[in-house]
Amino acid sequence: MKHPSDCGRGERSGTEFWRLPHIGRRMFFRHLASAVSGYYLLPVRPMETIAKASAAPIGTAKNCIFVLLTGAPSHVDTFDLKEGPWTPSYFNPTSYGDLRFPQGLMPNLAGQLDSIAFVRSVIAWATAHSIAQTWVQIGRNPVSGLSRIAPHIGSVVAMELGGNAGDRTLPAFISLNAADGPGAGYFPTGDAPFYLSPNGGGLANTTFSGGAAAFDKRYNLKLDLDAELTANAPLGPAGDEAVQMNLAARKLMYNSAVTQVFTFDQATRNAYGNSSFGNACVTARNLLRADLGARFIQISFGSWDHHVNIYAPNSNLQLMARQFDAGLGALIADLKQDGTFDQTLIVAMGEFGRTVGPLNTTNGRDHHVQQTALFAGAGIRGKRAIGATDSTGAIMLDPGWSQGREVRPEDIEATIYSALGIDWTTVRHDDPLNRGFEYVPTNEAYTFGPIHELWG
Repeated sequence: MKHPSDCGRGERSGTEFWRLPHIGRRMFFRHLASAVSGYYLLPVRPMETIAKASAAPIGTAKNCIFVLLTGAPSHVDTFDLKEGPWTPSYFNPTSYGDLRFPQGLMPNLAGQLDSIAFVRSVIAWATAHSIAQTWVQIGRNPVSGLSRIAPHIGSVVAMELGGNAGDRTLPAFISLNAADGPGAGYFPTGDAPFYLSPNGGGLANTTFSGGAAAFDKRYNLKLDLDAELTANAPLGPAGDEAVQMNLAARKLMYNSAVTQVFTFDQATRNAYGNSSFGNACVTARNLLRADLGARFIQISFGSWDHHVNIYAPNSNLQLMARQFDAGLGALIADLKQDGTFDQTLIVAMGEFGRTVGPLNTTNGRDHHVQQTALFAGAGIRGKRAIGATDSTGAIMLDPGWSQGREVRPEDIEATIYSALGIDWTTVRHDDPLNRGFEYVPTNEAYTFGPIHELWG
């Protein structure tokens, strides 16, 4: 195993991360030869056969809340607790059946462990923040050829489940507490993430300083001026997209249902931890309650990049964990009360893990490929861990699932699709590179697939 500080490298034999995963020239031509020689033996065209590959999605979820813990939390201090002389007393490690969990660090989630499962056999492809974060969000190598047109996982969900944009009020993919990130790729702009950072004060820019009557007058004038563009689309797809974006934006203006989603009082903020992460969790709850079209909600929360003084009281790890615990714990409890928990998949993970055992020379933890992901909701069987690491959390010992290997970001991508009833083996043939776009990529070394053991 390479030194953990060797950021940006792959896990196996010192291979550079940008070479993994891929399909090699030899393997490519081997499959090409097989395809050409067998062409006339197939009842349909080869590409059609690929596009119709057999898959059986679980389909237990209607919605997905994806929490990206940017900066990479220490797995051995959170979701895969490993105790030692370094463990602070405020962690209060506690056993819950076979699970060992830092109850003092995350007491609210400790109370929800019956509904939470941890996948402890996750291994990141890279330990460079930006690359690994993008990899988690698009489910493929960010420097591969198709990554230039690859949509965010949420945009795939929007494409598949968002329905007709004219039939929904809010975008199907909403990204909270992030200014930007991977977008819709080559998909239509209607499948792109809608970025906002909620604070309980309503949705910004949904009223006009001159009042509703003046706004309607101006908007109706715009419709009259754009009538020809709307009817004939003489400027092509881009012009039509602009028209559709304006129509979608109009639905957010002076809309009491939308206002209610993004407006909440101080008492509610306090119940969720009174933090930006807590505000995002309240908004996620309200989005599901309102059912205005949002199907994939991402919450970005960081930074967990604790190279220095990771255990400092009321700071760094303790502060981040306190906010995460209050927000997610309250969200799970409210979704259960609303009756939407069993139809909502919750995934929380960072881009990689952190070094294990005694702390580094600055009392922190550095980058490490081994990590753990949290899953809840959508009928997942909780209070257990899938996979196991060694006594320090440095390496995986037991994969814990049918593939018999480590879990990669592509497998988590496939798990999200499967939970939502989406065929993860789908190959689209509308990409601008004419190469066929796979929802979950393939290569000669791995057959990526869902972690269906989460339900079994």
